Amino acid sequence: MHRANFIKAVLALLLLTLAFSATAQTDPKPSKVDIKSGYLEKRPDFPDAVIYTKDNSGQVFIVHEGVEMWCDQAFVYLKENFVKAYGKVRISQGDTVVMNSKYAEYNGNTQFAFATGDVVLKEPKTTLRTDTLYFDRIKQQAFYRSGGTVIDTASTLTSNVGRYFANNKKYQFLSDVKIVNPEYTVNSNQLDFYSESGGAYLYGPSTIVSETSTVYCERGYYDTRGDTGYFVKNSKIDYETRTLYGDSIYFNRNTGFASATNNIKILDTVNSSVIRGHYAEVFRPKDSLFITKRAVAITVRDGDSIYVHADTLRVTGPEDNRILKGFHRARLYKSDMSGKCDSIYTSERIGLTKMITNPVLWSGENQMTGDTIHILSNTVTEQLDTLKVFENAFLIQKDSAGYNQVSGVRLTGLFTENELDTVNVDQNAEVVYYARNTDTNKLEGINNTIGSSIQITLENQDIIGIRFINRGTGKFYPVAMYPEEKKLLPGFNWRGDERLRSVEDLFLGKPPPKLVKIRGIPLPEDEGEFFEDVPEDELDIPEYSNLKPKDLLNDPEGPKAQVRDTLQDKAAQEKAKFFPGKTTKKDNQDNEEDEGGQ
Repeated sequence: MHRANFIKAVLALLLLTLAFSATAQTDPKPSKVDIKSGYLEKRPDFPDAVIYTKDNSGQVFIVHEGVEMWCDQAFVYLKENFVKAYGKVRISQGDTVVMNSKYAEYNGNTQFAFATGDVVLKEPKTTLRTDTLYFDRIKQQAFYRSGGTVIDTASTLTSNVGRYFANNKKYQFLSDVKIVNPEYTVNSNQLDFYSESGGAYLYGPSTIVSETSTVYCERGYYDTRGDTGYFVKNSKIDYETRTLYGDSIYFNRNTGFASATNNIKILDTVNSSVIRGHYAEVFRPKDSLFITKRAVAITVRDGDSIYVHADTLRVTGPEDNRILKGFHRARLYKSDMSGKCDSIYTSERIGLTKMITNPVLWSGENQMTGDTIHILSNTVTEQLDTLKVFENAFLIQKDSAGYNQVSGVRLTGLFTENELDTVNVDQNAEVVYYARNTDTNKLEGINNTIGSSIQITLENQDIIGIRFINRGTGKFYPVAMYPEEKKLLPGFNWRGDERLRSVEDLFLGKPPPKLVKIRGIPLPEDEGEFFEDVPEDELDIPEYSNLKPKDLLNDPEGPKAQVRDTLQDKAAQEKAKFFPGKTTKKDNQDNEEDEGGQ
């Protein structure tokens, strides 16, 4: 043969071989099921089937491409490569999945199995029980929609609809999902459970209920074996008397510990109070919590709200003896009272508030300072009762002509219907008072007197009278003759520019907290429907199968899994390439939905 013709012939043969090989790879011919044991018979009433029945050597044994099947009796349709198995059916796939049932079908062409009657699917760490189960070997997925129960090493899971993904050992439960554990019960509309780790992902409104707490979230993760969880999107924990809200919450059932991040609210139903901030930790066994990042406690008393703010707030004690402590740059605000100090202490049981280290308190137009200030409330009426200032007590009230001042060692103030109306100053008391005519309000003179004790009477927060007890030296001066050097008493410190006049002033001069980005829990990827969306007349159902076309169709009215919008994700990624760092309001909302909140 001519050399050129020989080369052409070889090339043509090579191309033909490659084409045949490609065709063979894209459309391989299904292998036939192989019956290894069993008593064989042919019956005229089943002309197309070869019937195998168990004998003295054991059950019928069939293999097909890595699948092994045992049963008491098998009807094998060789032409359709199809098996119907009866009686103590067991189908195994390697060492990973074993399925038992009373009846099963296996299609060797599609590698699709169907089982019914006390179906039990076992994999290394879980056991699934249901009435009817479909198993697709190509997808490596099992599916039920007639109710099922999964028994895990720590819990029992039930749902109306379930899907098992063998490749990543994941169950996806839909509709009336419940986890029952000796310590708690989980309820959800959608739950993804990973059998190797025991991790459960919650999607949609979900609760975890125990004897001491109830967790609610609309996106969350719970380790069913380690008893820890992470919850986002409208998450909260209800204790007996407290409810903790936050953009994200971490929970450890073993230690009774929870922490929350961003936009936190803690409600105390017994004590009619709420605490807000942006980071909090709750220790339930110790009845304690602390909160920081713009922390503020709000308590309703006698129809009025009392606000306490500090860099850090700590609440300890049982419900009938709550103790609130505020550390560093503490501030207090009430509609008719406000104050500042370094630290603050409040006991609701005895109605005591202590302002510690450089405290200042404003009641109406009166400024009071001292080494320590105590405010006492009547625990029955919840009204203010007594005010006490210890060491270096100083009261100042600004007058248009100067400052009314009273100083001494101790100060005691008395309230009537939450209004300060009497002040007693004891030990080394001294006063500077701008006396005015009660009718004309005309300034008549200035009183500067020293005594062992002084009693001041107020009306509508204004000084209307001064009574000296064991009066010492003093003098009433005409205004023009009052010595300039005596206008301010020793220790005078007017702090009127620091006074809190609104709730917003609690944070005046403090920078807003930097909120951390919440690590969200994205929706699961879209795995598609279990059954292929094909017309009924195109379904590959063997002639002798017990399955009907409707059995292999997805239920349009059935529950649908929440899944990630992959097209939206791709669009966002492409946008980020061209516009790095720039997002629109809608982008943020979409991300918030996907990540479980910011």
